[in-house]
Amino acid sequence: MDLHVPDSELLNPDGVDLDAADGAHTEPSQPMTTPALYRPKRPISVLVVVFTVAGEFLLMHRIKPEGFWQSVTGSLNPGESPRCAALRELKEETGLLGASGLIDLRQSRLFPIIKAWRERYRDGVCFNREHWFALRLPYRRIIRLNPSEHSQCLWLPIDRALELASSWTNREAMRLLASLQQSSGLAPV
Repeated sequence: MDLHVPDSELLNPDGVDLDAADGAHTEPSQPMTTPALYRPKRPISVLVVVFTVAGEFLLMHRIKPEGFWQSVTGSLNPGESPRCAALRELKEETGLLGASGLIDLRQSRLFPIIKAWRERYRDGVCFNREHWFALRLPYRRIIRLNPSEHSQCLWLPIDRALELASSWTNREAMRLLASLQQSSGLAPV
């Protein structure tokens, strides 16, 4: 199974390379409305789905927006690779170290940034490219949440995790992992 996303999918219908343009759909000369000391987020991020061999998926409840459940996510810092960002976010959000077990799913999705988060990006940025990773654990681990980002975490079976996850990309990544785990015969999901 080829999990690579062709570079041609990085283009939006207008032919703008969203990775090269950092997702902007405006002229570079357009002034930003954010304060001078604030560094806007890059519209390139990672999703790290943490799950156990028994088929339990970790979801965390975000502080903002209210009611948003997700796996580990975060934007890339300038000059940071998706793998390095995935490892950094995994440690920051859960306390887990995953260097030896992090799986690059060689998948990415382009999605519109929800309005609640658009103020974090440059003016005119409305799409984000998300790169997918996974961390498969032999059993549940104690999660040390970052209280500025998440208020609660749950280990859930796939059906319940799919119901609770707020992002369609998060649900799609979990479905892919459940399918791969089931087809490999590694563990029940």
